[in-house]
Amino acid sequence: MTDPHPTAGDWLAGARPRTLPAAVAPVLAGTGVAAHLDDAVWWKAALALVVALALQVGVNYANDYSDGVRGTDADRVGPLRLVGSGRAAPAAVKRAAFTAFGVAAVAGLVLAATTAWWLVLLGAVCIVAAWYYTGGSRPYGYAGLGEVVVFVFFGLVAVTGTTYVQVERTGADVLAPALLASTAVGVLACAILVANNLRDVPTDRVAGKRTLAVRLGDAGTRRLFAGLVVAALVALVGLAATTSWLALVALVFLVPAARATRVVLGGAAGPALVPVLAATGAAELLLGAGAFVGLLVASA
Repeated sequence: MTDPHPTAGDWLAGARPRTLPAAVAPVLAGTGVAAHLDDAVWWKAALALVVALALQVGVNYANDYSDGVRGTDADRVGPLRLVGSGRAAPAAVKRAAFTAFGVAAVAGLVLAATTAWWLVLLGAVCIVAAWYYTGGSRPYGYAGLGEVVVFVFFGLVAVTGTTYVQVERTGADVLAPALLASTAVGVLACAILVANNLRDVPTDRVAGKRTLAVRLGDAGTRRLFAGLVVAALVALVGLAATTSWLALVALVFLVPAARATRVVLGGAAGPALVPVLAATGAAELLLGAGAFVGLLVASA
């Protein structure tokens, strides 16, 4: 049997572009906070975006590889998986993952060299966490901890890190808005994963993948999704209260978020949940972009 030869389109699909708002939104929100503090540094924001995008693509390829070699993706419903579908060799997907991690590491090193060297350690922890989500002998994503780690790294770390590399200081005036922004963004990133895992409950249960959705069950997972959307709204109002009410431009996120919530609470399952991923990703992106625009205008 000859080795598979994936096309450029296959690699693009395997990178799962619909998940990329989870990388863009925290950088926008964090930069909005920096702008509110009159300390936005645009080239650093651009590098932070490279780090976030490369990590997201890297974790997508890493999950594709790890789930594929375990056989978890054999009967998957949803976006193309390169290894599970046989479209790409496992070794090639693994190389793609580490190439993306390498891009993130290079951009992160530049940020560390121009900000603080302890950021190198933080970056290393991010890459390790990305790999061991489904990689290694005891992946934490199989133990129901994926949402917690997503909130920490794609919420708290990504938003506050983006703010810090630009303002280069801590204090209540920095931490309060950064933590509120990171909470709003982070809970929506979690909601994307919750919707994804809700869709995959039947196959994950058979494969022994004990995600939070598998542990909570169908009804509990649907309530969790709705609760995360409400939490994003509460955190956004808190951000506006501590910065500027113009941050409430980000309330536009409720349009796709409400649509996704109706579908989830309506009992949709399997392929019918795929649009929820796109809608929730759009909601996260709109929240990050809205906060960025509102705080940027307020600082003018």
